[in-house]
This record gives sequence, structure tokens and C-alpha cells, in this order.
Amino acid sequence: MNDTTYDPAAEARWVPEPDKRPGRTAFQRDRARVLHSAALRRLAGTTQVVAPMRSDFPRTRLTHSLECAQVGRELGAALGCDPDLVEAGCLAHDIGHPPFGHTGEEALDQAAESCGGFEGNAQSLRILTRLEPKRFAPLDEEPARLAPWPGRSVGLNLTRAALDAATKYPWPRGAHPTDPGSTKYGVYGDDLPVFRWLRTGAPADRKCFEATVMDWSDDVAYSTHDVEDGIQAGHLDLAALRSAEERAELFKIAERYAEAEPEEFGAALDRLQAEDWWPRTYDGSARARAGLKDLTSKLIGRFCLAAEQATRARYGPGPLTRYTAELVVPAGVRIECAVLKAVAVRYVMQRDEQAQLRSRQRIVIAELADTLARTAPYGLDPVFAALYEEAEDDRGALRAVIDQIATLTDASALALHGRLVPPGP
Repeated sequence: MNDTTYDPAAEARWVPEPDKRPGRTAFQRDRARVLHSAALRRLAGTTQVVAPMRSDFPRTRLTHSLECAQVGRELGAALGCDPDLVEAGCLAHDIGHPPFGHTGEEALDQAAESCGGFEGNAQSLRILTRLEPKRFAPLDEEPARLAPWPGRSVGLNLTRAALDAATKYPWPRGAHPTDPGSTKYGVYGDDLPVFRWLRTGAPADRKCFEATVMDWSDDVAYSTHDVEDGIQAGHLDLAALRSAEERAELFKIAERYAEAEPEEFGAALDRLQAEDWWPRTYDGSARARAGLKDLTSKLIGRFCLAAEQATRARYGPGPLTRYTAELVVPAGVRIECAVLKAVAVRYVMQRDEQAQLRSRQRIVIAELADTLARTAPYGLDPVFAALYEEAEDDRGALRAVIDQIATLTDASALALHGRLVPPGP
């Protein structure tokens, strides 16, 4: 499979550039650029569900992104997408997540209130099109197209299709198509020029097909691998999933991820537990570990095959790309996935020690943002110090501070906090 099923507009880059080596497709170049970016490597030190290096089996934003990419590449290829394009979108989808995962995201959103807020998906677009230095626009480019200034960094300068494939929420803040109060969005106000460019010709508020594959692959990777880790780390007693009290609490959490009644969540969990490959106990032995790997493999196959078959049933054979289709996920399978997400949340993320840790992490981010905003450009890396100095107003200056914090790993955020913030009484 190559990118010949995609038109020149899909393969266009915001700043045109010649191929350095003939024989590679545009999307192979996209995948390589994301894979070799510093921003992707940074995710090795960024929280997924628990902090990195707090166990012998660390799960980070990087391991999650690699797992999402593997799932997405195979599912996308089965449906006729360019596999390199889908993999690039999957690798890039979490590239904007800040230190401490969603805890850091919430804290940064509060700190960035006066400059438009913070959202990990919008930050991903900002990194891909501005902050990760790979290409710069010519000085004589039309300023209106490359606002806010010609000669600026255009990030990795990915193709239109790759940027679109990485865009989970194709709308700005407050413009959710069905829920204006939603906190999910994919672009900040000052990044709208490149967003409008990448969405040229796209139906309003509709994700491209490759992005729907990425989105489902994200859910599949999260719901399966994180449950596997929770069992292996001893956080989840499998017998608890048969307790009526535990199931009731679990289904309350699952409502965040799927609209269903408790009975539907119960039936979904029962279906999974009835399978021969569902583990009944876990003792840490080699055989038990192999069983966990088989569990993850079976779940991924179940979720992906169901989506592939349902999508083919609606759209028929042939390549499905860009805006020719939307991924179809059967309701029952989506509910099963939601239950597994809830398992990861309840038994891994909501442990008492994790709640205490998240409270400390929020304080670290808030104090870092306050200190840097008051003392900048002191404390900022050269890239962000330059953005701070070039800012046209206070909103732009604060955004440079937020960008700096968002690019830190968990460890570097703690180290910078220790260096800049005086210890409390």
C-alpha cells in the first residue's frame, strides 16, 4: 500500500519543500519525522496512568503511543488507508501531553486561563506546526498565510493529511459541534491559520477517516494494555470484577466513556469474563504472564476486527480514506472497551497513593507557572525565551511560559520546580 490513493492536496505541506531522497512516499517521510522528533522521545518521561519508573514495567505516554501506532497501522491498512499515514497520526496524537498526564493538563489549563487555556490535543497541533524545530518558512512568505510572522518555525512541516490524521477534535475551544461546554478541542486561537489550511476541503467538525482509526486505536491500546499492567502490578484482584458492589462503582466510571445503562455494562463485562482466554486468577508465574499477553492480544483482535467488519458492512470493499467514510464501531464493542477503561481508572489511577501524588503534581505545575510568569525570560529555555521576547502582548508571553512547561517531562518539571521555586515554610 502506498499513498497513490491520496490526491496532491492531501500530500501538500504548509511550506513546500523538495524530496531529499527519491523513492520515499510523502507519508513515509511524515512517519519518520514524528518518530525521530524530540517531542515524541520526551513522552518516555511523561505519565500515562502512573508516573514513569515507579514500577519495573513502566507505562508512559511513549509506550502508549507506540502501542496505539501498531494497532492503528494494521487496522488502517486493512481498511485501505496508507499505513504510514495512520501510524504517523497515531504516533503524534499524544505528542502535546504535558508532564503528569491529565493531572498536568488540568493544572496548565487553569494557569493558562488568561491566554486561552490549555488542551493536550491543541498542544499537539502546536508542537507539530510550530514548536518542534524542523523547517522554517521563507522570510518572503506572505504574512497572512504564515501568521504571526514570516520566517517562523513551521514545526515538522507534515503533510495536510498527516496533520488531519492526528487531529482528534477538529474545532477550537468552545466550538464543539454538539456540546459547547466541552473542554475538548484541537486548536488554540493563534494557531488557526495552519488549522484552516490543514482542514481545507474538510466537512465542518468531521474527523477524517484516518483520524477515526487513530481515535479507536487510542481507545483500544489504553483499555487493553493498561488493564494488563494493572493486573501484572497487583493493583487489580480479578475476583473484584465479580463483586456486585465493585461492579456498581465500576459502571459509574464507565459512563464517562459510553452512553449505556448499568445492565449493558454488566452484560459487556460478563461477555468478556465468559471467554476462555479471560484470566480467572493471576499469580505472577511465567504461565500467568503469558496468559495476560494472550488476553491483550485477544482483546485487540476482538475490538479491531469488529470495527473492520462493521465498517466494511456499511461502505463495502475498496480503499477507505480521508472523507469517504467514517469508522464504524458496534455499540456492544464500544461498551466493552468503556468497561475496561473504567477498570484501569478505578484500580490503577484512583488508588490512594495516586490521589496524593496527583495533588502534589498540581501544586508543582501551578507554582512553576506562577514563578516563570513573574520571572521570565529567566528560567525559560532559549527557544521559549525567544518566543516570550517576541510576544506582542501578555497573552502571547504567557503562552510561551505554558509552552515551556508543557514540553517538560515529569522528572524535568520536578527538577525545574526545585531550582526556581523556594521551598515552603
